[in-house]
Amino acid sequence: MNNPFNDAQIQPFCALVEDDATAILQFVEGALTAGQGCALVTLVDIGGSAARSLGAQMAVAEDGAYCGFVSGGCVEAIVAQEALLAIAANRDRQLRLGKGSAYFDIVLPCGSSILLAIHVVRQREPIRQVLAAHHRRRAAGLAYDPVECRLTAIALSEDAQRCSGWDDDVFVTVYRPGLRLVVCGTGQEATMLARIAGALGIEMVSGLDLEPVDRSSAIVMLYHDLDRETRLLGDALRSAAFYIGCLGSLKTHQQRCSRLREQGFAEEQIAAIRAPIGLFGPTRDARSLAVSIVAEILSLRNISVSQ
Repeated sequence: MNNPFNDAQIQPFCALVEDDATAILQFVEGALTAGQGCALVTLVDIGGSAARSLGAQMAVAEDGAYCGFVSGGCVEAIVAQEALLAIAANRDRQLRLGKGSAYFDIVLPCGSSILLAIHVVRQREPIRQVLAAHHRRRAAGLAYDPVECRLTAIALSEDAQRCSGWDDDVFVTVYRPGLRLVVCGTGQEATMLARIAGALGIEMVSGLDLEPVDRSSAIVMLYHDLDRETRLLGDALRSAAFYIGCLGSLKTHQQRCSRLREQGFAEEQIAAIRAPIGLFGPTRDARSLAVSIVAEILSLRNISVSQ
């Protein structure tokens, strides 16, 4: 297929290496504020396997700048070119890549294909509403109607286990609050955990306060003293956190469980505690422990989101 941008002056370029959904919407908001046209690209169908999930997005500004990923990085420049054409024509379009695509030289793994909806953003209010919900740590969605070429912001229940996908003829992209790490305890383990979390862009707060603990929160108990831990663990079990992990050996955990039973906690509640903490172990240094903890939290977070 001939590249329509061979003679064009505007060439797309990656302005921000980022796949965080909120950062992509902030990119859209920034482009619109600067007076530029902007397109929001959404992965709406997968034939076979794909590097990204349904709802993965890119944003492309009129000057060629783009951010986000809808695949593994090999198709994003072509997608940005198509988005620039859509912006210039002020008309939404769809783009299929892989099997059945006009871009026959782009081959996706295992003969698969992806379908992308390229929406020229004409109203910023839906974007602002989703960003405002994110700021309040509330789930929200963007419903895209390909017939009307319109985006609509929708509120989502915190209890709803909804994933991005089609709802009749409308595609809904789901945006959930970011992961929040609530760390109880001090010492080298907490220090190293803060470094790892910070490098991954994970929000971290110190100390257990029930106000910031929601369904996107993970509580990590880093106490070496069961007496200090027990006073807080009950509050943790009564919170909405999707993850609770505690330091200690299997023997220590047996003692922990006995204390919780004496306090009246049900076996189902006690079974939710991850102990000994971490995806792999045993670990003997703070760095390995921090990596193990974050790996376990992210693995369970991905499961809860996919469900």
